Amino acid sequence: MTSIQLPIPSFFDADRVGEVWRVPYQERAIQARQWSQQQGVQPAAQDNTRVCLMAIDVQNTFCIPEFELFVGGRSGMGAVEDNRRLCEFIYRNLGQITEIVPTMDTHTAMQIFHSDFWVNDKGEVPEPLTMISLTEVEQEIWKVNPAMAYSLAQEDYRALQNFALHYVQRLSQEGKYLLTIWPYHSMLGGIGHALVSAVEEACFFHNLARHSQTNFEMKGGNPLTENYSVLRPEVLNDPKGKPIAHKNTQLIQKLLNFDVVIIAGQAKSHCVAWTIQDLLTEIQAQDPALAHKVYLLEDCSSPVVVPGVVDFTDQANEAFRRFQEAGMHLVQSTVPISSWKGMASL
Repeated sequence: MTSIQLPIPSFFDADRVGEVWRVPYQERAIQARQWSQQQGVQPAAQDNTRVCLMAIDVQNTFCIPEFELFVGGRSGMGAVEDNRRLCEFIYRNLGQITEIVPTMDTHTAMQIFHSDFWVNDKGEVPEPLTMISLTEVEQEIWKVNPAMAYSLAQEDYRALQNFALHYVQRLSQEGKYLLTIWPYHSMLGGIGHALVSAVEEACFFHNLARHSQTNFEMKGGNPLTENYSVLRPEVLNDPKGKPIAHKNTQLIQKLLNFDVVIIAGQAKSHCVAWTIQDLLTEIQAQDPALAHKVYLLEDCSSPVVVPGVVDFTDQANEAFRRFQEAGMHLVQSTVPISSWKGMASL
């Protein structure tokens, strides 16, 4: 694998990574063609070592201060700092990244983790960041809002209530996080759903400079389950065992067909950790040695931290420690890809 790191294009402005703006597509398209010629960058189809960068949920809703679920980490500006490094990583290693796969958390108003899905005897809905336990649903401290049945259960409220109980039971049985009521975020059609402008620009530039289509992966649209991981939702079946959702087997196999898979994004404690865990589960079922092809950009991902409310830093770090013990590599974006452990043999 070549050790050449490329210069960062002059248009990249690190100070604007935390802002929302329009990417000048036509201008960047012309620059991408010129830049690839100047730098001698070959089309991705010619790569001997096929490298995939999966950028998990690098969207405004998680990455721009003042947006709904900004991932500040303990520094308070985690996602912005992460995305500066991620953009620089893409540009410096553009000649070695074969394909970029951005995942897109995608929601509508009526979903099981949004406030209006639930109600108590007083008619109150849970506040954002409320964690609903199995006991609370069993005792009907929190019940499904009857108004949800019209859109989500063909007006069969009892069936929806039974499903909700089944849902939290499955979360408990499988050792998942408690059902968290999240602020409305990543709303389909809204500005929060869009990729961070600077990251979108980097993906677009890579696409045209390397003639490699950016492979967007949507997740989270099923109203009856959370979907932290892009590879599978939290719950797959209803109380009768009938499927309500499926694993993303096509993406799983696509990732495993690459020589190298690099993972970054938000949030380290939730969507990133759950995606990596699901990928590891598939790897261990097929061939545990495949874990060595996975590299985690540790400095391009931050955990959920809400000062005085929740701090998932320790859980995120513990998850990454487990991934490393299973054979995956923890790496820094500032270190050339060719210098990462295991790359010399590729």
